[in-house]
Amino acid sequence: MTTPTLFKEYIWLVNTIYQARSITLSDINKKWLKTEMSGGVELARSTFNRHKLAIEDIFGIYIQCDRSNGYKYYIGNVEVLSEESVQNWMLSTLSVNNIISESLSLHHRILLESIPSADERLEKIITAMKKDQLLQITYKRYGSDQVREHTIAPYCIKLYHRRWYLLARFDSGKYGIFSLDRIREVEISNEIFTVDPDFDAEAYFSESFGVVRDEDVKPEKIIIRAFGTECNYLRDLPLHHSQHEIAHTDDYTDFELYVRPTLDLQGQILSRGSRLKVLSPQSLADIISRNLQDAVALYKV
Repeated sequence: MTTPTLFKEYIWLVNTIYQARSITLSDINKKWLKTEMSGGVELARSTFNRHKLAIEDIFGIYIQCDRSNGYKYYIGNVEVLSEESVQNWMLSTLSVNNIISESLSLHHRILLESIPSADERLEKIITAMKKDQLLQITYKRYGSDQVREHTIAPYCIKLYHRRWYLLARFDSGKYGIFSLDRIREVEISNEIFTVDPDFDAEAYFSESFGVVRDEDVKPEKIIIRAFGTECNYLRDLPLHHSQHEIAHTDDYTDFELYVRPTLDLQGQILSRGSRLKVLSPQSLADIISRNLQDAVALYKV
């Protein structure tokens, strides 16, 4: 059996068990026989067990059996399938890839967003992270003519708005964020570093809108008002995980967030134009207002 075929079966099996929450092998087979993958042949228990081990090894997803409840299978660490986890991203990406690969006749009617390639840079960074090795990079920021060299400890990588970013720690103990498409060269050092045992990547970015964490900008409660149908977009795709609805009328809906009002958040609010208004804090409302007035001024003759 080819690797692509096996991956399709792994993905199908995880999705089937996850959606059912708990399910017997007999019921799995009933669903399996309805797929084209089965070829009309049941999923043997030995094959199921091999798939289960492969899924654990590749995705870190544990399929466990509840013998006290009719030998039903379930995802033992279901928390790893949260929206922003690596496992969920991998499964979603592979699932979509499977659907598209089986629909190549529609390639001219399926349009995708391109992501700048991180090529060998991403591979080297992940390799260094696995072995806790320092990286030596040359980096050129936007708006600067200088290419600078850095020796850094790679702590975390994050995909945001079609770009890969590296969170790294300097000898000083401070952290810095680097866009992979602006890294000119990257080499793995033989020098080993020790990861801070208290570091939590998710917690580090929990109060940020995207990848910007400006220590001079403190997180605070922000209330925004969405007009008309804009509230539907915010419900489906919240600006931040802390977002929750606090008021609703026929004309508008108010949402509250607890986040750092950094430049990337300001840019997102500005991109919504007249469909979104900052109610508080007044300092952020003033910044948005000034930016909108400056934008209008560009169009005045």
